Amino acid sequence: MTSSPNLDQMSPDQLRAFAAQLLSQVDSLGQQVDSMGKKNDRDQTIIEQLTHEITWFKRNKFAKRSEQLSPAQGSLLDDLLDTDIAAIEAELKALNPPAAPAEPRKQPRRVPLPAQFPRTVIYHEPDNTQGPCGCQLQRIGEDVSEKLDYTPGVFTVEQHVRGKWVCRECETLTQAPVPAQVIDKGIPTAGLLAHMMVAKFADHLPLYRQEKIFGRAGLAIARSTLAQWVGQTDVQLQPLVDALRETVLAQGVIHADETPVQMLAPGEKKNHRAYVWAYCTTPFSALKAVVYDFSPSRAGEHARNFLGQWNGKLVCDDFAGYKASFQQGITEIGCMAHARRKFFDLHATNKSQLAEQALHAIGGLYEIERQAREMTDEDRWRIRQEKAAPLIDALHTWMLAQRDLVPEGSAIAKALDYSLKRWGALARYIEDGAVPMDNNPV
Repeated sequence: MTSSPNLDQMSPDQLRAFAAQLLSQVDSLGQQVDSMGKKNDRDQTIIEQLTHEITWFKRNKFAKRSEQLSPAQGSLLDDLLDTDIAAIEAELKALNPPAAPAEPRKQPRRVPLPAQFPRTVIYHEPDNTQGPCGCQLQRIGEDVSEKLDYTPGVFTVEQHVRGKWVCRECETLTQAPVPAQVIDKGIPTAGLLAHMMVAKFADHLPLYRQEKIFGRAGLAIARSTLAQWVGQTDVQLQPLVDALRETVLAQGVIHADETPVQMLAPGEKKNHRAYVWAYCTTPFSALKAVVYDFSPSRAGEHARNFLGQWNGKLVCDDFAGYKASFQQGITEIGCMAHARRKFFDLHATNKSQLAEQALHAIGGLYEIERQAREMTDEDRWRIRQEKAAPLIDALHTWMLAQRDLVPEGSAIAKALDYSLKRWGALARYIEDGAVPMDNNPV
């Protein structure tokens, strides 16, 4: 460690040189402090980000999936409101006499079994219809009770007998043609194939389980045969799928979303990720329909190929594969649920007050939607303009102001950026009463 120089023995030039040296050292140390401060801020942001991600993974693996705010987590004014409400309740309790005991709740009545189910009537009569005095008893009425029964799937066999008719004179043979079948020369009827398809795709019953069900009934039908039936049925249903696609694309507003599935390609040993795209009508449409499109990848060309020349309003998430479609005349409608989820995840991990404020603001928009759910498109547009538009503008202004205050790279900055970068698409729903505010229906 160097000793401090004796300033009294230094000449003016030496003092000036020493002062310049000190200023240089101070400037260098200041730069080091600034650099360390920035590094500390960056490290702190990374720590917060990693903490947020770890908590998010834990919550998604172990916690409940509901995105509702905890009732115990109120707004900043809840304490004052609770105090005022408690005072009012105490005053009302003092003014009002004790309430009379509530009447016991009535037991709910059993709902009658649906009338469309076939009935098997089973009569129960006394073994002896002669009274103690020896007179014959007369039937004056009856009590009827119904029990719900189930008979496991029953297989039946259709025998198609085509008579052969011949003319002895001209030696002409006449016979009725074979009825059209879904699978030519196959043994399954349309009813059995419909049951298989519903069981597989609607009830998620794999073919290997259906094979076992058939086996218990005494039918040895190999899984490979069942798979062939499914494939052949799919070919026959393609015109119906095409018609459904045209019907959905006749709508001005539709939803779109994709979900990954595992696919084992022929000749491959490992599965790889493929995608099923769903396109459906909105909750406000009189038509309730959804059509699925399978694709081996998530490339945006698959969405463009399905949509074709359609140029309506597409409700979707921020998947980049849709961007090219937006440049071809399709109007993007953002998903408010996705934007809300960013703040919910942040609030669930570290109880962020900014995230909570955003959740309450977005919750106000959803409350307006609940009020407008059963309205006509015109009335829904009117209430959105009256009530939702001011909230949308206020939320946007608040997000812009908060973004300038939060550090770059932080979790709250990313949540704000997600909404701000897509704000035009997120707020577009208030311009059309036929447009939903999120993509949840699909």
